Amino acid sequence: MIVGVGVDLVEIARIRALLARWGERFLYRLYLPEEIAYARALSDPAPALAARFAAKEAFIKAFPGYARLSWVGVAREEKPRLVFREPLDEEIKKRGLTAWVSLSHERGHAIAVVVLEATAPKAPAAKG
Repeated sequence: MIVGVGVDLVEIARIRALLARWGERFLYRLYLPEEIAYARALSDPAPALAARFAAKEAFIKAFPGYARLSWVGVAREEKPRLVFREPLDEEIKKRGLTAWVSLSHERGHAIAVVVLEATAPKAPAAKG
């Protein structure tokens, strides 16, 4: 059952400007080490960083009030997969949620869509 959906659109130039202004401080404040390593391996890291920033924002829209941008990351495997830092990882597991993510970037924008699916039934509330 779908329990949350989020979408976010980011201007790649905005991420490029933040990277130019703040450099390492910007990267390590918002991105996981794996995301930074992946982006640095590219000739232009800004589109990949923008797509990942959009994924973080989209997740927060799908699961409001439970996360900081730095708690959410995108692992690059056969397809992108959201990964979570504690305490968010524990909360996701406790609620039996699976997070699906789709990323894209073209010309000046990056977009991400996150869908949260309940994969385990919630325990019934205690009566009384």
